[in-house]
Amino acid sequence: MKTLQNKVAVITGGNSGIGYATAQELVSQGAHVFITGRNRSALQEAIQELGHGTRGRISDQSDLHDIDALVEEVKEAYGHVDILFVNAGVAALAPFDSITEAQFDANMDINFKGAFFTLQKFLPLLREGSSVTFLSSVNAYTAMPNTAVYGASKAALNSLTRTAAYELAPRGIRVNAVCPGPVNTPLFGKVGLSEEAVQQFAGTMQQRIPLKRFGAPQDIAKLVSFISSDDAAFITGSEYVIDGGVNLHHVMG
Repeated sequence: MKTLQNKVAVITGGNSGIGYATAQELVSQGAHVFITGRNRSALQEAIQELGHGTRGRISDQSDLHDIDALVEEVKEAYGHVDILFVNAGVAALAPFDSITEAQFDANMDINFKGAFFTLQKFLPLLREGSSVTFLSSVNAYTAMPNTAVYGASKAALNSLTRTAAYELAPRGIRVNAVCPGPVNTPLFGKVGLSEEAVQQFAGTMQQRIPLKRFGAPQDIAKLVSFISSDDAAFITGSEYVIDGGVNLHHVMG
């Protein structure tokens, strides 16, 4: 049985990586999906590949005018929203002592400010019983080098998740966060580090993951699909760490 039959789902940053995998999963579960992206050709290609009436729009989550236009288009197309997956994000990594204001703003404007106002502006369209999921990160909890601002943006997102879950509960709107560890996505290659540094980091990190592999976008997509379904109707204000065990505090071995 399709668990999301005829649900209307909006996914920001849905043209690649975790967003695209989630769009695929929600479509397979019967949802009507609307995705956004900043790259026109990538967005159009994703819409064609997803099929099943998938729609989309070029939209920058850091631009509040873009968010307004997105909400209006979704309203005209569907009239309401059942599932909102605020997935779009960036990871501009740098050592603490060399982070620029531009890097700071790039992280915060998309990862936190944009996510905040995406939820706020979609509120009139969210029906009772709807689900909101923020894509956070295990970096919200960890002290990994070069992630001072990125981690702070995700920690802020987790705080927003808890507060929004409490405030929106009377309307029957559930709000949760998914916090992945290392996942094989295009974002991993766009963190501002050299290719050599990325490969070195990937090799070292994989050895530290108890399950000895990076996550796949589909791993995250299935979790988001579950949280978005009526099977998770009693779940709100939760933060789901999905990291292959990388955050386990093992004593030996």
